[in-house]
Amino acid sequence: MLISSEASTTFREKIPWQDGITFYVIEEVKREMNLPERVRIFDTTLRDGEQTPGVSLTVEEKITIARQLDKLGVDVIEAGFPISSRGEKEAVSKIAKEGLSAEVCGLARVLLEDIDAALDCDVDMVHTFVSTSDIQREHTIKKSREEVLELVANAVEHIKAHGVKCLFSAMDATRTEMDYLVKVFKTAEEAGADIINIPDTVGVMIPPAMRKITQEVYENVSIPIDVHCHNDFGLAVPNSLAAVEAGAQEVQVTINGIGERAGNASLEQVVMALTSIYRVKTNIRTEYLYETSKLVERLTGIRMPPNYPIVGENAFSHESGIHTHGVLVKAETFEPGVMTPEMVGHRRRIVSGKHAGAHGISAMLQEMGIYATREQVREITRRVKELGDKGKRVTDADLLAIAEAVVGEVAKQEKVVDLEEFAVMTGNRVIPTASVKLRFKDKELMGAETGVGPVDAALNAVRKVLSGVEDIRLTEYHLEAITGGSDALAEVVVKLEDSRGNIASGKAAREDIVNASVEAMISAINRIFIMREKSKKG
Repeated sequence: MLISSEASTTFREKIPWQDGITFYVIEEVKREMNLPERVRIFDTTLRDGEQTPGVSLTVEEKITIARQLDKLGVDVIEAGFPISSRGEKEAVSKIAKEGLSAEVCGLARVLLEDIDAALDCDVDMVHTFVSTSDIQREHTIKKSREEVLELVANAVEHIKAHGVKCLFSAMDATRTEMDYLVKVFKTAEEAGADIINIPDTVGVMIPPAMRKITQEVYENVSIPIDVHCHNDFGLAVPNSLAAVEAGAQEVQVTINGIGERAGNASLEQVVMALTSIYRVKTNIRTEYLYETSKLVERLTGIRMPPNYPIVGENAFSHESGIHTHGVLVKAETFEPGVMTPEMVGHRRRIVSGKHAGAHGISAMLQEMGIYATREQVREITRRVKELGDKGKRVTDADLLAIAEAVVGEVAKQEKVVDLEEFAVMTGNRVIPTASVKLRFKDKELMGAETGVGPVDAALNAVRKVLSGVEDIRLTEYHLEAITGGSDALAEVVVKLEDSRGNIASGKAAREDIVNASVEAMISAINRIFIMREKSKKG
């Protein structure tokens, strides 16, 4: 939709944030929001996160993660569901005794035995919950609306009687009739709850609806509001932020967004959106986000896709020539600017591939300690693109092999021997045979030879063709597949010796082993002839 010039005047006001970056609309829209100054971060990685199918953490692993979450600066750590198992109760109890700065919370249904199990762990807070939507209330707990209200009041009062904080959740709140939902929350508030939670238990909300529900509760209840959003439609983070826009002061999240089904709102995404875009404060030490993500990834075995925001391996990676050129000049040209890799403990990477440009390749080479000429950079870029066009992912190891081969090649003007063409014939009932055409100074030399395999045949053919000029002996041959797969980039290093005892090595990197072997040999031969010329002059 196009906005008329008259209607959009206010959006054209320049509002600089940092380093000259300007946003024309965000600040104007924020004026209509009910944003809190600070948002508390309630982390449920150890409870809802562990409910990710296939994840089961040991007590020691949970303690390790809890310590890292405390280092990260989360306000509340939901350590687990004590009534669910002996091991779970042990983990919650041990985390509560760790002396962490974060509040330690235990989950409990609105049942006294659940609550007592959490209290036994000496937690700072008990998070109690009950289903309030008709579909869950009628089919799971089989209680009337009035009975649910009574359960809520009794549970909250029991928790508060023991002198700990109480967080109350109306499970499936977003599918609960609004008047009744408000009544449930008011009951919890009157019973002494410190904070109430609006969970989008099955992840069906859209941001405007989440904003509306939160606004309605905010206008009817005095205590702080917390939200817990699931990611079934990929809207957990937008819904959590929409709730904050309407006045929610706490957000429940997990590291890497793990959790039941499609997971929960990602801590990294919620925190960085609040910090960098909304300019709302949190207590999170964002420089530890990446290391925390990696720890949870390792201990849970749930791998993050490379394009995952904030902490994914590609979050600050650039391949496109246009992008890399811009980023190398000024990072903010193709990055948000208000969020840098350093802010989240990550790093910027320039990646080689079919979309790479010479500027990016040159920067990567310098980082590797390789200083190539402009001509060499062009040749390296050409070979990288050639590899990428074949559908291969070009790794740093591939780039290094290509670069070392190109930089190590004899300059055109110094070449004595040049490979014009060669062909190899091999097969099940065929003796491997290679034919080669070389140019030696101004002469054209041709010949063919056999071998035990295609590489041997090709190298024998080169030696035979040059035999009338010089007897070249192959003293060493090394082959290494740089990356996995049958189409891996092959790096070949050869060492040759001539009749006068001159020794030279040559290197080449190609997908085709025979090609790489012949190129490496030609490179070494040229070095030998250059050495001989220099010795004559000396």
